[in-house]
Amino acid sequence: MPEDRPPHPPFTRATALAKVQAAEDAWNTRDPERVALAYTPDTRWRNRDVFLTGRAEVVAFLTAKWRREHEYALRKDLWAFADDRIAVRFQYEWHDADGRWWRSHGNELWEFDAHGLMRRREASIDDVRIDAADRRIHGPRPESERGGPEQPLR
Repeated sequence: MPEDRPPHPPFTRATALAKVQAAEDAWNTRDPERVALAYTPDTRWRNRDVFLTGRAEVVAFLTAKWRREHEYALRKDLWAFADDRIAVRFQYEWHDADGRWWRSHGNELWEFDAHGLMRRREASIDDVRIDAADRRIHGPRPESERGGPEQPLR
């Protein structure tokens, strides 16, 4: 029996919003094995200039990412959806080993299989150095903000 990760396509606004929030929640755990379960075993990724195929490569990539990006905290915002695809904009904040804070922001394009697993992810991301005092994201999204838009990008 194939793996199943509801909601399934074709997406409605409500199910697309639920899929985006589930992705945000999973990524905020910073658990590469858990995050990888949302993707097909043969998933294909482009993350900036890195190209990955399969869950094992995703796990290795995320493990290295979260070793570099300390106190990572993410927000995702639904941009558009149709049939088996969702587009999001996102931002996350983190600090490096020297204590410098960064805000990373960008866009992702997602494509899903019939079981709700992501088979393709295309991510374009830029990093902006910020002062700790300028941080806007402090841990996972509070319950009172779930389903709402993220802070404006700047």
